[in-house]
Amino acid sequence: MATIDPTAGAFPVAPFTVDDLFKFPDDGNRYELFNGSLVVSPAPTPRHQRVITRLLTILQAAAPPELECLTTVNVSPSNEDFYIPDLVVVPEQVSEAVDLMYAPSDLLLAVEVVSPSSKAHDRATKVAAYAEAGIPLYWRVEPMEGPTVYLYELDGRTYAGPVAYKAGTTVALSSPFPVSFDPAELMRLRSWNP
Repeated sequence: MATIDPTAGAFPVAPFTVDDLFKFPDDGNRYELFNGSLVVSPAPTPRHQRVITRLLTILQAAAPPELECLTTVNVSPSNEDFYIPDLVVVPEQVSEAVDLMYAPSDLLLAVEVVSPSSKAHDRATKVAAYAEAGIPLYWRVEPMEGPTVYLYELDGRTYAGPVAYKAGTTVALSSPFPVSFDPAELMRLRSWNP
């Protein structure tokens, strides 16, 4: 995103478009659009980043070579909607062809890690938006619940579920590829010894 002088009155006005986002400062915040409404989130906390990194490592180890696991990519289903999921799984061939923006149809899985500033959006707004966009799988990770992983699977135009997996249980999935893990692994420190 470009850097602009906020005192120059160059900020666009609502409703916002994807093109407007490129007029906002590159200030470390995450700017997303939901039906033209702007949502600004601060940079993720260390705990949030740890969960994303642990899940990324687990998924990459299990993913077949033709799939790629990526963090914080741009997804835009329309000029009034722009999302930045914490983690996605996409076909590697598609990823190689994308320059800046993924279409929702490119994603096999979108993951959000809930933080205090994103609770309402991750639990409700993104569930509806990702389903409407046709993203087949959505995982919501709640670190403050032990953690708990909530899995949503597209059933027509809405998500079925969610199915919840708490720390101490095993998440065993076949889609988008076979993977199993204990949600507790997402919070463990690197120095942890069983």
